[in-house]
Amino acid sequence: MKPVTEQDIRSSFVNCSKGDAKRLNVPADLAATQWDQLDFLGWSDPTYAGRSYIVVPREDDLVGIALRHEAGSDRAQMCTICTTTHSRGNVALMAARKVGESGRRGNTVGTYMCVDLDCSLYARGTKTPALGNRYREHLEPEERVVRVQENLDAFVDRLYT
Repeated sequence: MKPVTEQDIRSSFVNCSKGDAKRLNVPADLAATQWDQLDFLGWSDPTYAGRSYIVVPREDDLVGIALRHEAGSDRAQMCTICTTTHSRGNVALMAARKVGESGRRGNTVGTYMCVDLDCSLYARGTKTPALGNRYREHLEPEERVVRVQENLDAFVDRLYT
């Protein structure tokens, strides 16, 4: 992922109002972010429990998405973005309001994601789940990264349908 600024982030949101995008808490450490390790920027809002955000690079643009989630399940679950299996509570259903009229009527789409939103790091093998749970597969890290990007693109596409 290419480096982005706070202004880039705020102007990228597609499923919340401009006022909401202006008020949301952007990560404070953007300058220290290792952009070459990320397929998307993801963070949780420390002041708003159950609210997270992702910014996904697409073609020549960024797509920012506001997400809501409940606490994760008591069972081990797999993230549908990076296919990392986590122990209790570390995967949650992330719901995003759809774009346009459909979203204004309250329609949402969802996917199960790592609560810490570190899918890029799990795919690259630079971070492992707390208990070391990993679905056994024979893909190289580069192939897992491509899968993360494809799964993210599919999720973003669903916001517009």
